[in-house]
Amino acid sequence: MRRCFTLFALLGSFLTALSTLAGAQTAWPARSITMIVPFPPGGLADIVARPVAEAMSRDLGQPVIIENKGGAGGGIGMGLAAKARPDGYTVLLALSSFTVLPEADALLARAPMYSLTELRPLARFTADPTVLAVRADAPWKTLQEFLEDARKRPGAINYGSSGNYGTMHVPMEILSQAAGVKLSHIPYTGAGPAVVALLGGQIDAVSSGPATVLQHIKAGKLRALAHWGSAALAALPEVPSLKDAGLQAEYAQWSGLFIPALTPEPVAQRLRGAARMAAQDAKVREVIGNAGTPLMYQDAPEFEKYVQADARRMVDVVRRIGRLD
Repeated sequence: MRRCFTLFALLGSFLTALSTLAGAQTAWPARSITMIVPFPPGGLADIVARPVAEAMSRDLGQPVIIENKGGAGGGIGMGLAAKARPDGYTVLLALSSFTVLPEADALLARAPMYSLTELRPLARFTADPTVLAVRADAPWKTLQEFLEDARKRPGAINYGSSGNYGTMHVPMEILSQAAGVKLSHIPYTGAGPAVVALLGGQIDAVSSGPATVLQHIKAGKLRALAHWGSAALAALPEVPSLKDAGLQAEYAQWSGLFIPALTPEPVAQRLRGAARMAAQDAKVREVIGNAGTPLMYQDAPEFEKYVQADARRMVDVVRRIGRLD
């Protein structure tokens, strides 16, 4: 009888533990979620992250708090997200430099800040060609004038970026190679600081997503000379593409949501659903659209294929850029 009672007691304890575990799983999220944005405020990642985080907060019933972790072209913040505890309480809003930096680390023979396999793609929100912007008082009125001057004065024209091999550096290197010109690169900690430097006259140009420069173009402070897309931009329909100028140079600056790869599947699916709801949210679409970046959502399976294809293409781009010390 005593043995039977002990078995019943153990079975009761086991069932209680299972019930507690199930309750803990269904209760997720039980606290706020951190969304790492690996750039300073003011750039595309930050512009996308804020309305998305607000919409996800409403869907999840817990605050989604933005943490800007800039540096190393986004690598510092992406590395932090990759090493975060995979419990669903840390997510990453990354840009297309995500697929570039691991290859750059390999090229430089340095310890990788993260690997692509450490982070799982959940949702793409935007995918915009970058725009070549200069100050409105700059001497170049057209792309042709800009390139002609660059050919006459190799290295004299400079441009700012969010960091080596980042989303503002790579397209300018693609342009330089396609046009056969030499430009000087000045890295900053993010798109926001680079655009501020352009407005202040510290640099001559930037290649940036439309969302970061559109307000300054409309205000007459900046001038767009060209873009890296294959079709007209909705926000800047009068701006020609590099392809229009006969240059084989295309580049899209995308933004998307990632989580640590080992995040439990029920939690991952809950976050995926919240991201999907955010992409359908009218306010999110309005805020991102008003910034000049139309929402171009991809769900997890499509986004994962997109990231893999982009990573394969960026290997060649990084190797053409070469080693930067």
